[in-house]
Amino acid sequence: MNPIHLGQASVQPNSPEEAVLDYVPNPRVGSLYLVRFAAPEFTSLCPVTGQPDFAHLVIDYAPAETIVESKSLKLFLSSFRNHRAFHEDCTVGIGQRLFDEMKPQWLRIGGYWYPRGGMPIDVFWQSGPAPAGLWVPDQGVASYRGRG
Repeated sequence: MNPIHLGQASVQPNSPEEAVLDYVPNPRVGSLYLVRFAAPEFTSLCPVTGQPDFAHLVIDYAPAETIVESKSLKLFLSSFRNHRAFHEDCTVGIGQRLFDEMKPQWLRIGGYWYPRGGMPIDVFWQSGPAPAGLWVPDQGVASYRGRG
């Protein structure tokens, strides 16, 4: 677990596949707690039209042995800027990659996508039931209301 980004100059990856996520030892192994990352300006591209899509992502996880290093996560998320994928693929893929690599006790991701074509699409994924005793607050992102 030698982070390649932490404390170093880093180049923006061109794609999610090129992005390297760094993990560091959990400083509170044995404690049940929740970590939240919010990315309110996430962008990707529509796989059909190439037009930009925008989302507010909220990632919650209960660490086990490692935690994700935030700079590497920021670079990973921004690597989607030129990536063509449907909302479902982006949201679930991010959650699954973090879960598969970090191996937390639990992880969930909410993708709150802004409307294109008049319809917002929200996508949610979690690794399973939250551990007993874990405080899991609401993600705090309101459903899209438009001008109503």
